[in-house]
Amino acid sequence: MDSIFIAIDYRDPLWIAIAFAFGLFFKQMKLPPMVGFLVAGFVLNFLGAESDKFLVEIADLGITLLLFTIGLKLRLGTLIRPEIWATTTIHMTASIILATALLLGVGAANILMFGALDLTGALIVAFALSFSSTVFAVKTLEDRGALASRYGQVAIGVLVMQDIAAVIFLAVSAGKIPSMWSIGLLLLIPGRHLLGFILTNTGHKELLSVFGFVMALGGAAVFELVGMKGDLGALIFGVLLAQHPRASELSKNLMGFKDVFLVCFFLTIGLTGLPSWEASLTALVLLILIPFKTVLFLLLLTKFRLRAWGATLGAAILGNYSEFGLIVAAIAISTGWVQGEWLTVIALAVSASFLLSSPLNSFADAIYGKFSSALLRLENDKRLKGDEDIPIQGSQVLIFGMGRVGRAAYDEMLTRVGDEILGIDLDEKQVEKNIAGGRRVVLGDATHPEFWSRVGKWREEINLILLAMPNHTANINATKRLRERGYTGPIVATALYPDQEEHLKANGVDDVYNIYAEAGAGAALHLWRAMEEYQSNTAKKS
Repeated sequence: MDSIFIAIDYRDPLWIAIAFAFGLFFKQMKLPPMVGFLVAGFVLNFLGAESDKFLVEIADLGITLLLFTIGLKLRLGTLIRPEIWATTTIHMTASIILATALLLGVGAANILMFGALDLTGALIVAFALSFSSTVFAVKTLEDRGALASRYGQVAIGVLVMQDIAAVIFLAVSAGKIPSMWSIGLLLLIPGRHLLGFILTNTGHKELLSVFGFVMALGGAAVFELVGMKGDLGALIFGVLLAQHPRASELSKNLMGFKDVFLVCFFLTIGLTGLPSWEASLTALVLLILIPFKTVLFLLLLTKFRLRAWGATLGAAILGNYSEFGLIVAAIAISTGWVQGEWLTVIALAVSASFLLSSPLNSFADAIYGKFSSALLRLENDKRLKGDEDIPIQGSQVLIFGMGRVGRAAYDEMLTRVGDEILGIDLDEKQVEKNIAGGRRVVLGDATHPEFWSRVGKWREEINLILLAMPNHTANINATKRLRERGYTGPIVATALYPDQEEHLKANGVDDVYNIYAEAGAGAALHLWRAMEEYQSNTAKKS
C-alpha cells in the first residue's frame, strides 16, 4: 500500500503554513487558533484549493489520537452519573424532536433546500445536528487547563455518550455489523495488565511516543478488523490504560502530535466544497438551533446539580455542532436518505457554529458575571459529591495544584506550620491520591468563580498561597480571582519559562518558582548535603 507521504503535494506545506498564519492572527484577536484554521480552509477553498489524500489522512490520524487521549483521561464510572447519561439522553432526544419539527416546518414552505427533505431526511439531519464537537470541546478545555475540572469531566462524559450513539448509528446504517470475532475483544479487559506492563517499561522518551501511536492506531485497526468503528477502538484502548500511573504522562507526550495533526482536520472542513448561496443560507437557518442547544444544556446541567458557573461553561462548550455530523451526513448521502448538497450545508453549519462558540467561550466569564444573579437561581439546592462547601477555616497556607510540586511543598510546609495547610486540586484522582497519602486536600478549581462561594470568609486567616497548577493560564486566572476578592498576602506561583515568570508578576504574583531553573539549585543542595555527610563520616572514621 502506498505511503500517505507519497501523496504529499508541493502545496500541502503551503496550505499548513497559511493555516498557521490565520491561527496566529486569530490568537492575537483573543480567539482560539482553531477558528483561524477553519477560516484558512474556507479562504483556500474560495481561491480554488482542494483537499487531498495527505491532508485527509493526517486529519483522520489527529482524530484517532484525540479519541485515544480522551480515553486516557476517562473514568468509566463517571458515565453512569445522572449528570452525564441523563443530560445526554434528554438533550439528544429534545434536540432531534425540535430540529425535525423546524426542518419539516420550513420545508413545508418550500424555502431554500428544506423543501426536498422528507421525514427520513429531516430525522437524519436532525440527528447529525444533535451532536456537540469533541474536537472543539477538548481543545477549549485544554486551553483553559480545565480537562480535569468538574464541568470539564461532565462535558467529556456527555461527548463520549454522544460518540457511542454515533458509533451505533454508523454501524447499523452502513450495514457494518460486528463479526463473530468481536467477542474476542473481551480479552482486552485482562489484556490491559500486559499493556500496562509494557507502558511501565517504555521509559520517558521516544519509546513512549511510539507506544502511544501503536496503541491508538493499533486499537483502531483491531476494531476495524472485527467490523467495528476504528475510532471507538482508539477510545477503548485509551480507557484500558486510563488507570495506569503513567497515563497522564503518555497523554501529554502525544499532545503536540495531536495538535499538529488536527490543524489538517480543520483545514479539510473548510476545503469540503465551495458552497452555493442557497447552501450558505440554508446553513445560516440551521444556526437558529444553537441558542436552544446551549440553553437546554444549561438547564439540564443545573438540574443535575452542577453549580451555575460550571453549567454555564459546560453549556458554552457543548452548544455547537459536531464533526460527527459530517460523518452521519456522508453515510446518509451514500444510502440515498438525503441529497449530496447537504454535506456542504452541514459542513458550513458546523464551521459557523465554531465561529459562534469561540467568542462565547472567550467571554464566558463576562457573560456569567452579567447574568450571575439569574443563573444562580437555576442552581439545585443539593450539591454533587466533591462540590460541597469547603471548610477553609484554620488554614494558614493554601496550595492550589497538588501534583508533584504541590505535594512536595505541602510536605515541606507541614514541618513548619503543622496541619494548618489545605491543598486544593481540580482532578479527582489527584485528590484521592493525596488523601490516601495523609494530606488534607479538597476538590476545587481556583479559576472557577463559584469556587470562591464555597470557601466563605477566609482572607484574615491565610498567610501564604502557592499556585502550583500545571497550566500557566490557570495560575494567572487564579491570581486575578484572589486579588479581585481582596487577598493582599503573598502569592507564589510556579512557571516553566522566563516569559511566564514576567507574565505572572505582571498579574499580581509576588514570587515565582521556575521549575526548570531551580531544579538545578535543588540538586546542588542535595549534593552539598551529601558531601557534608560524607566529610563528616570520613572525619569520624579517622
